[in-house]
Amino acid sequence: MSEKRSFIGTSMEPFHSTKKLFLVEKDSIDNKTFFTLRKMVLLRTAYEAVEPVDLDEFLMSQLRSGDAELMQELGEFPDDDLGVELVERECRTLRPSVPEEGVELDPHVRDCVQSYTQPWLVVSRRSIPRLHFLSLLRAEFEIFRLNITKVITQRNNIRQRDEMILSCLLLIYRTQGYGWIASDFNLRALQPDRRVENLLRFSSPEELDRFNLEARSSNRYGELFGLYPPTDEDAVAIRPIPDCPKEHFGQRILVRCQAIKFDIEIEPLFATMALYDLKEKKKISENFHFDINTDQMKGFLRAHTPHTDASTLARSAIFSISYPSPDIYLVIKIEKVLQQGEIGDCAEPYMVLKESDAAKNREKLEKLKNQAEGFCQRLGRYRMPFAFATVNIMSAINSTLERDTSDTDSINGKGTMEKKGLPRRNSDRFSMMEDNYILSGFKPALTVYCVCRQEGERLSDEDLFKFLADIKRSSGYLKLEVSPVPETVPGCLSPELIPVKPVSEKNPRPVKEVLEFPSSEVYVPHNIYRNLLYVYPLRLNLTNRLTSARNITVKIQFMSGEDPSCAMPVIFGKSSGPEFLREVYTPVTYHNRSPDFYDEIKIRLPARLTEKHHLLLTFYHISCQQKQNQTGSWLPMLNNDRLQTGQQCLPIILDKLPVNYSLHSPEVPPAKWMENHKGLFNLELQAVSSVQTQDSHLERFFTLCHALEGKTMFPIRVGDEKISENMFEHELKLSIISLSSSGLEPLVLFLHQVLDKLFRLIMQPMVIAGQTANLAQIAFESVVSVVNSLHNSQELAKDHQGRNCLLATYLYFVFRLPDTQHEMHTTGTGGLMAHPESRYSTLTRATATTVGFMLLQSRIRSSSNPDIPAPQSPDDTEVTNILGKACALNFLRNGLFHEELALQMVVSTGVCREYVYKYAWFFFELLVKSMSQHVSQLDKKAVPRRNRFSDRFKDDITTIVNVVTAEIGNILVKQQKELEQAEKVNISLAFFLYDLMSLMDRGFVFQLVKNYSKSVNISTLISMRLEFLRVLCSHEHYLNLSLFFSSPASAPASPSLSTSSQNSSSCSFQDNKIAAMFDLSQDFKQRHYLTGLLLTELSTALDMESEGSVTFNMLQQKAISATYSLLCAHDLDQRCSRPEVKAKIAALYLPLVGIIIDSINYLDFTGTALHNKGKSGGPEEDPDSITPINQSVAMAIAGNPFNTLARNALVSVAGKTTNMLTAETSRNLLMCFLWIIKNADQNLVQRWTVDMPSSQLNRLLELLTICISCFEYRVKTLQSLTQALQKSQQAKARLEEALLGGIGARGQMMKRVGGNDRTLGQRENLRWRKDLTQWRQTNDRSKAELDQEAIISGNLATETNLIVLDLLEMIVQAVPLADCKDNVVGGVLRVLLHSLTCNQSSTFLSHCFSTLRALIVKFGELLFEEEAEQCADLCQKVLHYCSSCVDGNRSQACATLYLIMRYSYSSASNFSRVKMQVTMSLASLVGKSSDIHEEHLRRSFRTILAYAEEDTEMQSTQLPSQVDELLRNLNSILSDTVKMKEFQKDPEMLMDLMYRIAKGYQTSPDLRLTWLQNMAEKHSSRKCFTESAMCLVHAAALVAEYLSMLEDHKYLPVGSVTFQNISPNVLEESAVSDDILSPDEDGVCSGRYFTENGLVGLLEQAAELFSNGGLYEAVNEVYKVIVPILEAHRDFRKLTSTHDKLQRAFENIIQKGHKRMFGTYFRVGFYGSKFGDLDEQEFIYKEPGITHLPEISHRLENFYSQCFGDEVLEMIKDSTPVDRKKLNPNKVLLINMTCPFFDDYEMKDRLTNFEKNFNLRRFMYTTPFTKSGRPRGELNEQYKRKTILTTMHAFPYIKTRINVIQKEEFDLTPIEVAIEDMQKKTRELAEATHREKPDAVMLQMVLQGSVTATVNQGPLEVAQVFLNEIPADPKLFRHHNKLRLCFKEFILRCGEAVEKNKQLITPDQKEYQQEMKKNYNKLRENLRPMLERKIPELYKPIIKPRIENRDSFKRHSLRRTQDENS
Repeated sequence: MSEKRSFIGTSMEPFHSTKKLFLVEKDSIDNKTFFTLRKMVLLRTAYEAVEPVDLDEFLMSQLRSGDAELMQELGEFPDDDLGVELVERECRTLRPSVPEEGVELDPHVRDCVQSYTQPWLVVSRRSIPRLHFLSLLRAEFEIFRLNITKVITQRNNIRQRDEMILSCLLLIYRTQGYGWIASDFNLRALQPDRRVENLLRFSSPEELDRFNLEARSSNRYGELFGLYPPTDEDAVAIRPIPDCPKEHFGQRILVRCQAIKFDIEIEPLFATMALYDLKEKKKISENFHFDINTDQMKGFLRAHTPHTDASTLARSAIFSISYPSPDIYLVIKIEKVLQQGEIGDCAEPYMVLKESDAAKNREKLEKLKNQAEGFCQRLGRYRMPFAFATVNIMSAINSTLERDTSDTDSINGKGTMEKKGLPRRNSDRFSMMEDNYILSGFKPALTVYCVCRQEGERLSDEDLFKFLADIKRSSGYLKLEVSPVPETVPGCLSPELIPVKPVSEKNPRPVKEVLEFPSSEVYVPHNIYRNLLYVYPLRLNLTNRLTSARNITVKIQFMSGEDPSCAMPVIFGKSSGPEFLREVYTPVTYHNRSPDFYDEIKIRLPARLTEKHHLLLTFYHISCQQKQNQTGSWLPMLNNDRLQTGQQCLPIILDKLPVNYSLHSPEVPPAKWMENHKGLFNLELQAVSSVQTQDSHLERFFTLCHALEGKTMFPIRVGDEKISENMFEHELKLSIISLSSSGLEPLVLFLHQVLDKLFRLIMQPMVIAGQTANLAQIAFESVVSVVNSLHNSQELAKDHQGRNCLLATYLYFVFRLPDTQHEMHTTGTGGLMAHPESRYSTLTRATATTVGFMLLQSRIRSSSNPDIPAPQSPDDTEVTNILGKACALNFLRNGLFHEELALQMVVSTGVCREYVYKYAWFFFELLVKSMSQHVSQLDKKAVPRRNRFSDRFKDDITTIVNVVTAEIGNILVKQQKELEQAEKVNISLAFFLYDLMSLMDRGFVFQLVKNYSKSVNISTLISMRLEFLRVLCSHEHYLNLSLFFSSPASAPASPSLSTSSQNSSSCSFQDNKIAAMFDLSQDFKQRHYLTGLLLTELSTALDMESEGSVTFNMLQQKAISATYSLLCAHDLDQRCSRPEVKAKIAALYLPLVGIIIDSINYLDFTGTALHNKGKSGGPEEDPDSITPINQSVAMAIAGNPFNTLARNALVSVAGKTTNMLTAETSRNLLMCFLWIIKNADQNLVQRWTVDMPSSQLNRLLELLTICISCFEYRVKTLQSLTQALQKSQQAKARLEEALLGGIGARGQMMKRVGGNDRTLGQRENLRWRKDLTQWRQTNDRSKAELDQEAIISGNLATETNLIVLDLLEMIVQAVPLADCKDNVVGGVLRVLLHSLTCNQSSTFLSHCFSTLRALIVKFGELLFEEEAEQCADLCQKVLHYCSSCVDGNRSQACATLYLIMRYSYSSASNFSRVKMQVTMSLASLVGKSSDIHEEHLRRSFRTILAYAEEDTEMQSTQLPSQVDELLRNLNSILSDTVKMKEFQKDPEMLMDLMYRIAKGYQTSPDLRLTWLQNMAEKHSSRKCFTESAMCLVHAAALVAEYLSMLEDHKYLPVGSVTFQNISPNVLEESAVSDDILSPDEDGVCSGRYFTENGLVGLLEQAAELFSNGGLYEAVNEVYKVIVPILEAHRDFRKLTSTHDKLQRAFENIIQKGHKRMFGTYFRVGFYGSKFGDLDEQEFIYKEPGITHLPEISHRLENFYSQCFGDEVLEMIKDSTPVDRKKLNPNKVLLINMTCPFFDDYEMKDRLTNFEKNFNLRRFMYTTPFTKSGRPRGELNEQYKRKTILTTMHAFPYIKTRINVIQKEEFDLTPIEVAIEDMQKKTRELAEATHREKPDAVMLQMVLQGSVTATVNQGPLEVAQVFLNEIPADPKLFRHHNKLRLCFKEFILRCGEAVEKNKQLITPDQKEYQQEMKKNYNKLRENLRPMLERKIPELYKPIIKPRIENRDSFKRHSLRRTQDENS
């Protein structure tokens, strides 16, 4: 593998190698790799990167020469394109949190405070186009809606208004029935519609074109993409702006305490409230102190409360919960003033005395109150525990959630669990902790909780956690209100007691924010100054000491010295007292020597801690009498300059505190200690500080960094160590290296400060005793290490581009150049630091002093290698001269950072280098921000763009880009899992070059792009290139970069396009130039560099061979999506709104048109075919239904030159080819095409179409056809909208159920960590961006939104169709210039006809009909002569719109139809053909559509008549009378359909009527063919596939009759005779004879089906329908007719598919042979006058297989009962003969089942199941009877009558019922009945025994019915009745003998069956088998005497046999046979 790696290499060079390379190396690699590489080399030549134009040089030259105004406007970027802004940070509080004034801060604290207060430094873009476009899109929609409303208000007709809103017209209108219409209708009595004005009043075709153009151009939408907004934004081209750093909050709840109530009120009570997580065993919030005491109770404590601050009166608190869980409890602890007695004793009055007994216990209460007052005055500063209450937070919230959900969900269909206020832990990724526990969106809950008494021995938090599981209730209650936090809470205080905005002026009682102690780590960098210390006294153990100390309290003070006055007022006060205290006492547990404490003391730490700061702890025994004792201890705040935190165990001193005790720890001073200096007091310290790192690695690093800045004395103390000057550099490097060893949480908390320091070290050469030390490289490596650590942590979130969110935030908001950073340093007092020049220090033994001179010397050195002085480049000199001496220093100093950073990236090695390029995005964005700050300080007018950066820096950038590009290319030889990483690096590089476009010389950046394209040029990396280009092209000045204004937007000057002045030879050069504008030429790629690259990629993606369909489709989708997004951006950009600008942009994309035309075979619009299917039969038809005349086959038959629909038909048959685009992608690509055509210069497009080759023009017309199909309006009915809404609610409910599964925060985190970053990003987007979720995209929309969508969709369909119409008009108007005009006109007509088959708006239809009329006027004769088939289609489409409900559509259609008649009249032959076509069209229309509107059609006929009568020019001709005659004929055809409409629900009668109409057209083959097709379609809709196929076979026979007369070819069928093997019925088509049909007559047999192609198409469709009907044998017969024709035409492709279909048919016969169910047949007779024509007629009905008698009788009974009423209908369901005299004269329906009947001779030929069910004419049913008249009797008197019915035609036929024309009857005697029964039983036994796969169950059933003796009228009884005696009547001898022989065979078969059963039985059936054998033997013995008894008369010999002859025969027969053979 290593050899292969070295061969492929990591550089770009091997790809330039020649084929020799492969010859040499082929043996050393496998074949697959070899051919892959060979393909790469070959592709390279095809994909050679073009040399880009030097953009800036080009612009300068153009400004000097060309259109200066346009160039200046569009060429150069704005001056303020990129700006570096200081953005004031948002401060939640009234004032920022800063240290106390007047204190000199430590350098680290000073840096932290500055970091938390300085404004953000943001590099801003003046115009970010995407955001702009999104708002534009919304605006467009709003304007769009207003425009629509405006149009609507101008309409009065409701139907027209609906038409405008929905923007569509269903081709087939679905309405209810219209009642009865007279068949003989007088047209002239009707009122005609309004006529189209100026229909015939135009002077010339040019005037008509001009008029139509003006009409089309009015009221058009300017922004096409506003009507087709993107479904979703592709996330790649958007670089998400990180969230602004903010203080972390979890989910927040507001808790208000409204009452703490006991039955008696005798003393003040005090409460604290805090959150506890039972699961984590952790306190998760600080304490909130409050009380609900009355003023009287507060008065008891007046002596101990000097004053009360407002901040201590709060009764409401805001709690934050980062990780909600069901185990979080709110614990409220209640204290009271210390008094004598145990807790239980003190609580007893509360338990005993009740409020109801207040009067009775008044004296006791008064006494208790006086006692309490006394204790308060004496011991008011001391508290004791009393009671507590617990609240489960989730139960409090869920109760309101349930209520709220039940109230609102049913109304809004919308849940309440919205994710507001989500915790910022790990950014968005961890926003879903435990999804069941969402703490927002609930209603305020007023909850009452019982209070429990405290127990003195169980006060610690550990005891509390144990106690929470089993809580005992007590007297008293607590009333709380829990509610979500509103957006603003007036009068709120932060944990530091700073007022939060907005400040409340009215409300004196504040709300406090309670600080959270999260149960797990929170990874959010510090953002505000916070410096708090929490002290938790835990326990004191004095049990071993003989002392009277029992009531123990601890006084806690924070001291700044040893004097008592040094107690600092930094302890936060409790409720109803001062805000800050100097001392605080812990609660007392009465008479407890080892008390547990539960108090929390919150201290505001000073910003500067010194050695003197310490905690002083004084222990008191509180006597409830008048004395107290004290001892003490202390705890220094700093230990080796580090804040002391964590658990401590302190000894207690008995003596007075020694002098300078605070400088030592309690272990050191000599004094008298309790219990020999043993640790007796446990306490815990917890710091919440944004300045104290609490991490040794970070602390060491910061300390050493600050030693470089201040006046530091050596040796420096760091923790326990002292660092000398000699070791300083070594230790500093060690501290930098060890940064990566620090904990993740502290590193994240101080991330901004760490990175600032490291970047400063990269720029700061350290000078020690005159020697410069190298820190840059090690600092850079440390940065890389930190970046790697953060990316690798699974705890931290990444965005969809794999960027760590914390780093992205730092770069965007925080980072600033290290040089300028310290110029802004301020202290806490606001004073400035030392001069900026002093920021570099030199370290000596004495002090660190400034050395400005050495810095100036080292300034021009590289800190990576300070020994090498950097030569000053000419550029540097030039820049210095330009800027002048004053700013040169600043320029060089500030410019160094990006140069240093780039150099470090270039020279990095090993793992560091790998990480640099793995996380290149970070360093790229770092470079860009530092470069932006550098550029912002330049004078842009004085410094040209190409001189902004040094050549050395440009070389470094080139190297970086080349290396990154090579890394991306190397992915081919790496594992697939690294592909994702390469994609992220690729995107990072793209955004880097995107940013450089705005900063550097753009020609230089284009060279970088070229280098990239040359390297990443392998076809497999096309996806990478596409993503890369998509990013570059999303640049807001992309158009300027592509030099779009330099492309000619209009056609070159040329002669006019009119026919009179056109001279094609004079402008051939210009023509070539125009054609070249539509090609992707080298010149185009060079000039329009980015556009050329993108279009090349698109072309490559469309042309490449697909290896994996999913990947391939994704590549195509990416390429098209990139182009589509670009055009969308241009269309909606206000800068590009002027038409001339849009024309320029469209000219830039002209090569795209050629690409789209070339890729036409890949476009998919099969989705539209499914929609078309539903037009005639309701919105959703059964997918199994097969249309008899497939549209694609019809188009193929017609010889469609585009072959569009046929191509898609082939696709649908063979399955999608791998190269097909998806439907959505096809739409996007076509939108690009339509936008270019809409906005390009019209003359240019027209000139292009004039010179287009014929084949290319046909492809263009095909493309337009596809456009129409793709953007057809999809009708949405009200019902579907309702269903959509219901589905959306169900889907949403299911989604929430799936998402809200409770796993817990950790479980959820680990579950997400399992996936990669990409899936994570997608998952979080889909999850909470509701606009992107699946259910949101589909159906979660209101009806108003759906209506809005319908409006937009409808107008999109109109606009796209109008664009197509515009282009068609351009093509048609250019026709006189072209040679092949007939082809062009026919092609245009086809496109127009296709548009009429789709759902269209009235607006489009009016313009479309205008264009059609213009075509007829200009090219009428040509159309009627050459495009006869198209004219037939035209007549049908126009006639269809003549039945429209919409007046305007009908009016336009009438005008068009009259114009067709008028212009065809000039040629008599043409007019006769048009008459025939119109007649056929109407016949087809009324036959196929069940709901044609006769009244509208008649109104249209009247309107056409009015046109004829008002046409003054034609009055002298025969035209008016001819039109009148035609319309009368049409009216009569229409009247025939009225009757059909009455029988819509009676399919048999309807088919009879259609059959009758078709029969009537026997002399008119075209119309008969039409009606046969109509019948086929009706049958197919009812799933009667066999009958549908028969209709088409009849149609084919009709065509064959015509073809056989016209031409004599051996391969063609000889008329209908050829088809009689399929069905003998077909012979009725031979009635079309020579005397009836004259093929020479114009207009007769002129349809598309009367051709060889038509014949084949009909038969193929018939074969497909036979196959659907299961008649596979008939398929073979059909193809016997087709195959000779195909062989004659040498159509081997079709022959292949034909034989494939035959093979499938034969396979089906083999597989399904006996399993096929054919039809079931019933006799139905109609008797009664109400049946009309059907009276006394009998029919055979064919029903589907397994139809039972009750089914068909129920259907017919239901139908006729509805027609005539239940009381008159009588159903007879048996086969008894009908006596008409006894029947009800009104109505009787007779029905019974029949079966096919065959004579014995027929059965010889009908061997298979199919043959017994095909071509059936005779049917039989049986009627049992007896001589006595009863139907049933004993065996010897049971007769049977067989009735045989013969039908007029054989089944299957073109109808499902056929008249009975003959009836025969014969009776069977009882013995004949017995013979039939026995023969039947014997057959059943034989079949069951000899089956290929024996069925044991079936065999046993038949056998048991045969041999069991107990069977009634079984075989034995039959034998005993008929065989026991020889009959007396000689006539019965033969029947008797026949029955005897039947029994002999029967008993033989029984024996075989018993033996067969023996083989099949299982072991447990042996007894059953023995019983069966026994029964068989018994039956045989019983039958033996009867079977052996022969009738002698039947066995008398006729000739006496000659025995010897027989013997000789036996002897010689063999020999004689041999002799004969010889």
